[in-house]
Amino acid sequence: MSTLQIQHIFFDLDRTLWDFEKNSGNTLQHLFETHNLKGLGFEDFEHFHKVYKAKNDICWELYRENRMTKESMRSKRFKMTLQEVGYESNTLAKTLGEEYVALSPIQTSLIEGTHEILDYLSEKYRLHIITNGFEEIQSIKLKACKIDHYFEQVVTSERAGFKKPQEGIFRFACNLSKARPFESVMIGDDLEIDALGAERFGMTGIHFNPEAQEPNLPKEISKLEQLKAIL
Repeated sequence: MSTLQIQHIFFDLDRTLWDFEKNSGNTLQHLFETHNLKGLGFEDFEHFHKVYKAKNDICWELYRENRMTKESMRSKRFKMTLQEVGYESNTLAKTLGEEYVALSPIQTSLIEGTHEILDYLSEKYRLHIITNGFEEIQSIKLKACKIDHYFEQVVTSERAGFKKPQEGIFRFACNLSKARPFESVMIGDDLEIDALGAERFGMTGIHFNPEAQEPNLPKEISKLEQLKAIL
């Protein structure tokens, strides 16, 4: 990758800039306590959280494969979670789904170093977002965290009509931002969906992997600040 060519930086949002685990966890804790879910059969919050994460992963995979709509996913993941302890309630699942979608996006925890790296990069490059997250929710997150002003284009899978890692979403984002693939970098926490998906289209992919003990620069970083050594 020649930094002399690079003009556009595309970021994933969840788990790359927006601290999904912390923000989602805080929201789920609130729902667990507010609706007394322990009384339904969950041992404690950790039990509920573990089950929910597993069911949520299943639903997101189905959504990416166009086998589940976002509307059905919002309540289905909670219905599946409740069913794990033998509790059947479409009403409660719908309520939990609606409250989660309302409360989660206004949480404001960011991955460490987000503001600093965006300040640094915005002076040198044009910044954009490519996300599989829902259109109306991602804009709320960006504004609540006060990072929306950094980005020229926010491309969601709904807006593009394609989901990462499909080439169509990267093509849509490049066309919209007037960026050519060889002068563009995609940074995200999912190796297959973000980094490799972008590279198959002709962009440079950088995998943000906080778990990496010895990140393989410049293709992998474990902290956002390491982007300064690459870009």
